[in-house]
Amino acid sequence: MSDRPWADMTADERRASRLEQWRKPSLEFPTPEAAADYKARIDRLIAALSLEIPDRVPVNITSGFWPAVHAGITPYDAMTDLTKAAKAWTEFTLDFKPDVFVSPLMYTIPGSLFETIDYKLYAWPGHGAAKDASYQYNEREWMLPEDYDALISDPTDFMLRTYLPRTVGAYAGFAGLSSVFDFVELPFVPSHIGGWGSPEMIAGLEKLTAAARIVGEWSEAIFPVLGQLMAAGFPPYFGGATKAPFDILGDTLRGTKGVIMDMFRQPDKVVAACERLVPVAIDWVFKRPGGPATPVIFIPLHKGADGFMSDEQFHKFYWPTLRAVLLGLIEEGCIPFLFAEGRYGSRLEAIMDLPKGKTVWLFDQTDMARAKKTIGTVACIQGNVPLSLIYAGTPQETVEYTRGLIDSAAEGGGFILDVGAVADGGKPENLHAMIETAAEYGRY
Repeated sequence: MSDRPWADMTADERRASRLEQWRKPSLEFPTPEAAADYKARIDRLIAALSLEIPDRVPVNITSGFWPAVHAGITPYDAMTDLTKAAKAWTEFTLDFKPDVFVSPLMYTIPGSLFETIDYKLYAWPGHGAAKDASYQYNEREWMLPEDYDALISDPTDFMLRTYLPRTVGAYAGFAGLSSVFDFVELPFVPSHIGGWGSPEMIAGLEKLTAAARIVGEWSEAIFPVLGQLMAAGFPPYFGGATKAPFDILGDTLRGTKGVIMDMFRQPDKVVAACERLVPVAIDWVFKRPGGPATPVIFIPLHKGADGFMSDEQFHKFYWPTLRAVLLGLIEEGCIPFLFAEGRYGSRLEAIMDLPKGKTVWLFDQTDMARAKKTIGTVACIQGNVPLSLIYAGTPQETVEYTRGLIDSAAEGGGFILDVGAVADGGKPENLHAMIETAAEYGRY
């Protein structure tokens, strides 16, 4: 690991520094066995990510609310009762023993937080969705066609004074604020400060304060689980997240219908917006308090899948700016972890244009044998036991599929076994069969 200042390090030196911190967390293990388990698991994972050969195929579980269901509680309970949620996620990892712990962070956030701030982008269990269902996006054009220039000119200002007042009730008062540049000259200051005294702003700040208390209570209940699981010998996996620029634009800004129309009606604006969002997507990772907890940065891919856009559109609207984000993260020593939801069969050759051994791709319905021969020559590949098999198959069928998958994708290293999509449930015996097959059949 280099002793030079971060700014003077190469990308490889930064990666080595991040990997070393991941390998050697600042915690005390309760037993030598737990310390040895942590080391074995993290070394196995890093070898696969680096396209090296580990002792055996590592295993991850891309799980949604399954830990809650496994514990006999609903997704609503997981977002309501922090004690039950913490216990559920802890027991799930200890029961199935994957090579990285199953994190509770994305699925135990209290529903009361979203209710308090009047969050309009999603429905969640007990609030627009059934108590036994996952959260769901409310599809709308939250950003209007005429908003492109404002987004491109100043994304942060657009988000703060236009987008958030539309999508989060607690931010309604921010629509009445003037530019923060008012502070650069004394006579301009009152015009900005005055906006903070509006009834909408005062009410919103009270809601945000209440919501912050909820976040504090959630953190106190859930974050210790992460340390406990690490101390038990289970490393964390991804330590930060961002999105492809086109998905930032097309998911919850313009929405699916809106961005499809824009690709035909104002394609230059779409390209310009995606290019403007490249530094935003990179910086997003590092602006979180403390920075990324591990080198692995999660990037869910949505609208670049087969069938959503043509190859020509993929090369014009999607891949150039996504690739720029990946290169920016790699330069900072991070390992982009791309969740290629749906099918990526027509994209496999295109996405090979990346530095070798620097990314990992979780595939859902993509042919893994073909993925191994293409993107798998330059990146670690992960996946893709079907959820249909986990839900409806037998343990023997799961074993047979997993063996075939290991035969297709694991040769020479660079493979992590996982389910193909976010699992909100399934047969525990099938998940055990998948993991045990990796332990027995997946040895090198």
